Amino acid sequence: MHSAERIGRYRIERCLGTGAFGTVWLARDDDLDALVAVKVLAENWAHRLDVRERFLSEARLLRKAGSPRVVQVYDIGELPDGRPYFVMEHADAGTLADLLAAGPLPVPEALRLTALAARGAHALHEAGIVHRDVKPSNVLLRTAPDGTRRVLLADLGLAKSLAEASGLTLAAGSAGYRPPEQAGPGAGIDARADVYSLGAVGYELVTGVVPAAPGSVVPPGRLRPGLDAGVERALMRALEPDRERRWPDAGAFADELERLERRERTAGAGPAGTRPRARRRVPAVVAVVAAVAALGIAGVALVPTLRPGPAPDVPVADATGRIAVRVPAGWARQLRDSGWDPAVLGLPAGHEPALAVADDLARWQDPGAGVDGVFVGLSDHGDLTARVNAIGHAGCHYDGSRAYADPRFTGVVRSWSRCPGGGRITESALVPSAAGASDRVYVQIRRHDGEDATARILRALRVT
Repeated sequence: MHSAERIGRYRIERCLGTGAFGTVWLARDDDLDALVAVKVLAENWAHRLDVRERFLSEARLLRKAGSPRVVQVYDIGELPDGRPYFVMEHADAGTLADLLAAGPLPVPEALRLTALAARGAHALHEAGIVHRDVKPSNVLLRTAPDGTRRVLLADLGLAKSLAEASGLTLAAGSAGYRPPEQAGPGAGIDARADVYSLGAVGYELVTGVVPAAPGSVVPPGRLRPGLDAGVERALMRALEPDRERRWPDAGAFADELERLERRERTAGAGPAGTRPRARRRVPAVVAVVAAVAALGIAGVALVPTLRPGPAPDVPVADATGRIAVRVPAGWARQLRDSGWDPAVLGLPAGHEPALAVADDLARWQDPGAGVDGVFVGLSDHGDLTARVNAIGHAGCHYDGSRAYADPRFTGVVRSWSRCPGGGRITESALVPSAAGASDRVYVQIRRHDGEDATARILRALRVT
């Protein structure tokens, strides 16, 4: 950047975020005495005319939408080195992803926010635009003058006009939020692709978990006991793999969510019209699936790994080679190995090494399923022990907590037995004994039947 203090007439205050193609800065427009967000094309893409055109196309599409439900573009310009930038309204209250860091939301609030995001998508569709990448981090929150929060759709970097999208399209979108018709090159998409993504956002706001692959989504009522059947039906209809069976458009989905929200708030009102206090912790039943779901957040596809053989234990490792562990041979049928986001446990967000290995990872999201497996994730920030101590598992008998120590790790192990569907769970927070090691190690072990394998798995764990 030509100046560390200014972009055009806008005075930089701090970096808001960096993506693959650009950086967004918080800046002040001194002429209007207002905070704005300024997105600048990254230097390493400045010479690519196709990337430059895509960057400018995002600004044009945002401007074309012309809706208060979509981030507004105020200005566009070019730095002395030739890189373009555009100036947008600043969303001062963060994103839906920020809200999810504290766990799933109260159901009425989850429905309200999803409905508002759907209204934003519908505004785009009416302007002839399909977003193609609706997810919590692209749904912004801005404080209105009356103190309420506005919901704004942002980041149209993958967006297309509906006319273009109806032809041959390439794969686009983010894992967990992407409909099947966007997973690979195809004969075209329409506004119902965004309906699927909105359903995934609503599902995550309600359960705290990113939905599994299309066609394998666990009904949200299994992850949030007591969830109204109408809410489950609305979300599952949005997540239909066959777009002909989804809500016909984002407006119809929003209508149903708003109706359900009104019913939820009426049902939850107290004697004097008061409402139950919002729960911001991850419900106990969600904690058992959160770690493996994080691999989906990181965009990791399920990789079947068959490991037959007579050996009682077999070695598995993550993609970086930093984590290695031995597990019973029958558990090592499937492996996800490309990392996780520790934010699912309330730790600072990021992409850290992790692996999940189990006899059936597709069923791990169902707390009542009989699954044998292990999740190991690293995090070098935050109080992992406190987060593990806050975990509970609904329907399981808590057996207690014990200190753990071996030549490599010290920490705590907490255990549950007689869980729904049978089986036991252990949650461990470990710290390497080696001087200077900063990684904290989270280990979740699920065992359907047979003896407790926690001790031998932890003894076999290696982190480098």
